[in-house]
Amino acid sequence: MKSVLLFLAAVCCAATADAGERRIASPDGRLEVVVSDEGGRASYSVTYDGEVFLAPSPLGLKTNVGDFTQALALGEQTVVEAVDETYSLKNIKKSTVHYTANRVRVPFVQDDKTVFDVEFSVGNNDVAFRYNLHRAGEARCCVVESEATGFRMADGTTTFLCPQSGAMGGFARTTPSYETPYTVDDAMGKNGYGEGYSFPCLFRNGDKGWVLVSETGVDSYYCASRLMGEEDGLYTIGFPQQSEFNGNGTAAPGVTLPGRTPWRTVTVGATLAPIMETTVPFDVVERRYEPSKDYSAEYGCGTWSWIIAGDGSMNYDVQRRYIDFCADMGYRTVLVDALWDTQVGYDRVGELAAYAASKGVGLYLWYNSNGYWNDAPQGPRGRMDNIIERRKEMRWMQSIGIKGIKVDFFGSDKQMAMQLYEEILADANDFGLLVIFHGCTLPRGWERMYPNYAASEAVLASENMNFSQGSCDAEAFNACMHPFIRNTVGSMDFGGSTLNRYYNAANRPGGSMRVTSDVFALATAVMFQSPVQHFAMAPNNLHDAPVWAVDFMKRVPTTWDDVKFIDGYPGRYVIMARRHGDTWYVVGVNAQEETLKTEVDLAALGLEGEVAMYEDNDRLEGSVRQAKVGRHGKVTVTIPQNGAVVITNK
Repeated sequence: MKSVLLFLAAVCCAATADAGERRIASPDGRLEVVVSDEGGRASYSVTYDGEVFLAPSPLGLKTNVGDFTQALALGEQTVVEAVDETYSLKNIKKSTVHYTANRVRVPFVQDDKTVFDVEFSVGNNDVAFRYNLHRAGEARCCVVESEATGFRMADGTTTFLCPQSGAMGGFARTTPSYETPYTVDDAMGKNGYGEGYSFPCLFRNGDKGWVLVSETGVDSYYCASRLMGEEDGLYTIGFPQQSEFNGNGTAAPGVTLPGRTPWRTVTVGATLAPIMETTVPFDVVERRYEPSKDYSAEYGCGTWSWIIAGDGSMNYDVQRRYIDFCADMGYRTVLVDALWDTQVGYDRVGELAAYAASKGVGLYLWYNSNGYWNDAPQGPRGRMDNIIERRKEMRWMQSIGIKGIKVDFFGSDKQMAMQLYEEILADANDFGLLVIFHGCTLPRGWERMYPNYAASEAVLASENMNFSQGSCDAEAFNACMHPFIRNTVGSMDFGGSTLNRYYNAANRPGGSMRVTSDVFALATAVMFQSPVQHFAMAPNNLHDAPVWAVDFMKRVPTTWDDVKFIDGYPGRYVIMARRHGDTWYVVGVNAQEETLKTEVDLAALGLEGEVAMYEDNDRLEGSVRQAKVGRHGKVTVTIPQNGAVVITNK
């Protein structure tokens, strides 16, 4: 159901006009945006319960048909829409969303002509805004050379940020790929490694609350952006680095006139609940095309061999063993990773697909995205960058029953890269394929925009624990970041929940070693949201992992009807809950040296009687027991460092 009421701001209490400013309130009146033209420059600020969360922050753009950052004045008319919409998506954190907001278009005039308006959609904890660019004389297109768009944090704010990598670095010159470590509770006034920060960006406004800044609705009509650290608490929109994609393509986006930019989003709250539970990345975007089939019927769990057994596992026999394991677990798909084209071959992949189908299992195939922009040697290469080869390949995949693809090594946020993402998705839809991206940018509302989009990596994912002990040692710390930052704005293909102690096929000392508990693996299976989950489990887990752990992993869902923040602090610990149907899963992990002991209010989730509690002792030895919910609806949980707890009423 959707109802939109249009009327003038002069008669709407949600937007009032004074000389030089407009005020836009949220439906509950607690959040307010003030838009100003003071000094001939456009700006906005955000307050929540009267506290400043964003101080006056710049708006405006410079284009090749005009500088729209100065000599600006607010226009006379502001249009307001009261948005009340309910929509359903099975592939995000909450299957049914009720979105209410006041949507306002604030025009800015230069030389007696409206050059752009800023469209604000102000919800109870979220602000989304974008530019609507008007015609400039006879021009019907322009290049947006830069944006003045900024976010000025209040004094005393600290940062939780992921620095953006330099272009054409890292493995085989494939950066940036959103795979750098977070800094925690850091001071403002920095700029990462010199290239700004990857979205999303989290800030703590002292003891007043939290701010999450990101963007959504990015498609082939614009580039993706980053956040550049400036002085005095200001962070501004930065376009991609020119050297990305091996220097090919423009860093500045081209726009037809009239045209629109993507939405920039600001989520605020006195606690972390609005941050973890926000749906604004999906609230303000629209579907780009119709699905060719019901993809939600194909969501679910799966396995993959590479994370444990590496490149050597890419052969017919091992992949067949993983298909058998997948069937034993009751999982839906196996991801056949890089090098299958040379180490298995196209004909034998067809045989694998037929064998998998006989076991009720489907396959995903890995592809290199590359054209002329990376040196990654892994194949198949030269298939996804060219429309003729891509569609030929996808037609073959459809003919043998492949369920989806994982496309890797993009390394750019330029507009031409966004076009490639969109083209892969649109073509894959024609052939009934779900799509996972790796070595890639952050998804920006894509779950709603592209119905066959499944998930993106865009995070220091499980592969890094295979590569280094340092990543294993930091596993709990990182797990305590993602629910508040990366995973709160989009599906995250992490590929974790390992039950092997060692990252090798023999599960014996050698290489990197997991330092987290088995209960931790179960908790992150719930904590990390993605409708398609290829877990880092291995066939040996059927006999060398605890039975209770394997049984839990056999039935853990991948789609969710609700999410609730319970307690936590980024990088230290997190306790949260997800609901699938009438079953709640309460999970907590702890990265702190000291053991966490706290009470969890289960009555708030409607839980009573007995629950199953998976927990660790101080030696990280896990077990499961039936626990009685106390008379006040609370249970006490104790979580050692690198350990976890899982509570479920199923």
